[in-house]
Amino acid sequence: MMKNWFKNIGPGPLIAAAFIGPGTVTVCTLAGVNFGFALLWAMVLSIIATVVLQEMSARIGIVTQKGLSEIIRTEIKHPIFKILVVLLMFSAIVIGNAAYEAGNITGGVLGLETLFGTANTQVSGVTFNWFSLVLGVLAFVLLYFGNYKVLERVLLGLVIVMSLAFLFSAILTKPDLSLILKSAFIPSFPDDSLLLIIALIGTTVVPYNLFLHASLVKEKWQTTEDLKLARKDTMISVILGGLVSMAVIISAASIQGDTITSATDLAKGLEPLFGRFAKYFLSVGLFAAGLTSAITAPLAAAYVASGCFGWTSNLKNSKFRAVWMLVLGLGVVLYSVGLKPIDIIKFAQVSNGILLPFIAAFLLWIVNKSSVLGRHKNAIKQNIFGFLILLISILLSLATLNKVFSLNLF
Repeated sequence: MMKNWFKNIGPGPLIAAAFIGPGTVTVCTLAGVNFGFALLWAMVLSIIATVVLQEMSARIGIVTQKGLSEIIRTEIKHPIFKILVVLLMFSAIVIGNAAYEAGNITGGVLGLETLFGTANTQVSGVTFNWFSLVLGVLAFVLLYFGNYKVLERVLLGLVIVMSLAFLFSAILTKPDLSLILKSAFIPSFPDDSLLLIIALIGTTVVPYNLFLHASLVKEKWQTTEDLKLARKDTMISVILGGLVSMAVIISAASIQGDTITSATDLAKGLEPLFGRFAKYFLSVGLFAAGLTSAITAPLAAAYVASGCFGWTSNLKNSKFRAVWMLVLGLGVVLYSVGLKPIDIIKFAQVSNGILLPFIAAFLLWIVNKSSVLGRHKNAIKQNIFGFLILLISILLSLATLNKVFSLNLF
């Protein structure tokens, strides 16, 4: 039975690995430190939204055997509108992921530094961190020499390690289970929590994951008979990922203080209360989160670029490789030389915040087209959930714009 379960695992763990990055860990840490268990319900909402959208994306990939960006490009008939949409997808995902890759590398490095200390070296007056090079090389080797099955197994292993690390950290804090259940299912809105609530949703419902999922499922499954396996794979993986994020919130809730601003602060803060094992668990988890996202972000960018320009989306294709190499290389360089790509990250936040409602709308449009999905198009219940999520994504977009440009919309 266990052997069959592992055999039927698809790209779901890769999707979980993609959304549990250092940014998610940091946001969850801030949620726990500042509001305790009060915002756990936002993660439950995020899990539901992610399962619904990722299932639609996976269904498109399996039925059409095409990536999402390719489907969007071919289904839009107006030439000018098609160019605008392709440019939006390319800039938001490819360029945006290059900026976020620096954050992914940062997370992995912080996890290693918490365990082993700093590894900085001065090279021609520039501070260089060797841990960032180690992470970059690991990601490069897996993407260049690996195939889909290799990536699937490696990322599954990292997700399991990451999950156990964060879940054990939460268990060590001995939380109040009744309060956790209450907070998970009864929404509350503490003062000054709105943007953090939307950030929790935004770090889980990730636009580039929708593209990544549609592209990866066709590597695993080729017939519509496999839709049931894909749904099970998506649900289990996303729920597991959501539980990991909730475990970070629970761990952070055990410490109150303004000095806790990241997962590394959380690891150090838990050590005097719960022993050095808490520090080790969280550090390993942060390293795994950084490495998995450092692999999936360039991969997603390459799939999107391939769909936008009609390239072959194959791990061995030279153009495909060129895109993920560019994204990975930029991430390592931006971190290693100590640059803070604030403006690039700001652009990435804005573009992804704007992109999510568009992609959610395109998803709903495509999954309701009989010409694309035939009898596998959306049912009424799926549309109800889909349109509710679309409204949430619009709120997320407005909140992102409000935060970056201080528009005072809320």
